[in-house]
Amino acid sequence: ATTATVELASGGSFTIAFRADKAPNTVANFTKKARAGDYDGTTFHRVVAGFVAQGGDPLSKTDPARAGTGGGQQPTELSDLPFTKGAVGVARGGDIKVSNDSQWFVSLEDAPHLNGAYTNFGTVTKGMDVVQGIKVGDRIKTIRVD
Repeated sequence: ATTATVELASGGSFTIAFRADKAPNTVANFTKKARAGDYDGTTFHRVVAGFVAQGGDPLSKTDPARAGTGGGQQPTELSDLPFTKGAVGVARGGDIKVSNDSQWFVSLEDAPHLNGAYTNFGTVTKGMDVVQGIKVGDRIKTIRVD
């Protein structure tokens, strides 16, 4: 898999180019979940203007009030990829070694303070205008992996 196209339920889509050379396990996990439909119906539960749009929490389908707390764990894959506008990363808690296995985000602007502290596994190559328009509660209709 080299790309994924995220289609929003409200319309519009964006394309992510994966960086399996920098985060192979994260790309494999994301593509497995996308192909299984695990992200279908999840919401973007966190949108911070000028920072990130974050979604993918499985709890957002069944318990929206707890969105942002769900998903499993996977090892963080740090690299030299910078978190520039359009970078796609993985959410994590306080332990830098452990990332969430479901929640992911897109940087809405350059976020150099995330460099070397979060897994960066791709870049939005098409549809950044759609990403910029994401609001809290917007649902992912489906993610197609190519």
